[in-house]
Amino acid sequence: RDSKCFIKDLHFDEVPVRIYCPRAPAANKRRGVIVFHGGCGIFGSIRSHERICRYIARKSDSVVVSVGYVLSPEHEYPAQTLDCLTATVHFLKAAENYGVDPHRIIVCGDSAGGTFAASVCQELGNRRDIPKICAQVLIYPFLQALNFNLPSHQKNAFTAFLSREHIVKFILKYLKKDCCMKEAVLAGSHIPETMNLKYKKWINPDLIPEIFKLGYKPPLPTSFLPQVHEETKELVETRLSPLLAEDAVVCCLPDTCIITCEHDVLRDDGLLYKKRLEDNNVKVTWFNVEGGFH
Repeated sequence: RDSKCFIKDLHFDEVPVRIYCPRAPAANKRRGVIVFHGGCGIFGSIRSHERICRYIARKSDSVVVSVGYVLSPEHEYPAQTLDCLTATVHFLKAAENYGVDPHRIIVCGDSAGGTFAASVCQELGNRRDIPKICAQVLIYPFLQALNFNLPSHQKNAFTAFLSREHIVKFILKYLKKDCCMKEAVLAGSHIPETMNLKYKKWINPDLIPEIFKLGYKPPLPTSFLPQVHEETKELVETRLSPLLAEDAVVCCLPDTCIITCEHDVLRDDGLLYKKRLEDNNVKVTWFNVEGGFH
């Protein structure tokens, strides 16, 4: 119960959602906010993000839809992204039934939820049969699994809660892969040199502003391990690594807000995506939380 919001549990095409609608009457159709919770696709839920969803609904006078996508390992990748996509398409089509302007809907996610939000926007960018997403809000998102030796990975390698090792371990668990490959992935041995060269224009320490590179040391070269690459091919799919999407996809993305944190291994993912979006003439608002943690 909430004195300021109606709260209801529904299903959008079999995907569980919780809707938060302000009780106060609205003069016009409201904004819509679709929220994808974080948790690396392994944990987290509608309940874990209950307070923030209530807060957004009240403070922004918006209808908030929190998506309860299925979790790994019970449901294999990319079931999580597909659930988020299904729920988003449903809401874009049915927005007016909930008093929402279908042209004023944003998607929002934190951590892995930011991955899903970025992926959904990329997949829906060229759809003509549904209203366009108005904007995306990415809160310390995970956006690439190519390079785990960027300045933020080094600086925050042993930071509490989400260390550099933890992030690779979580990703391998999410994909139901053997965690014994963790060291190889951390070293970059899962990526062939041809692929590194291809994506160097987008994932490169040189693209990080100097203020964020204090103390950075380029990693030593490592040997490519074909077997690890074969076992972890999903790591370079755009559903898991939206930073690797082609310019033709990125240029169609909506206005974007990116939030990064100073003490976060994923900080540079956000910085690199910010640059990619700006290079493709997408309007970006960026805020870095000084002293902030993942």
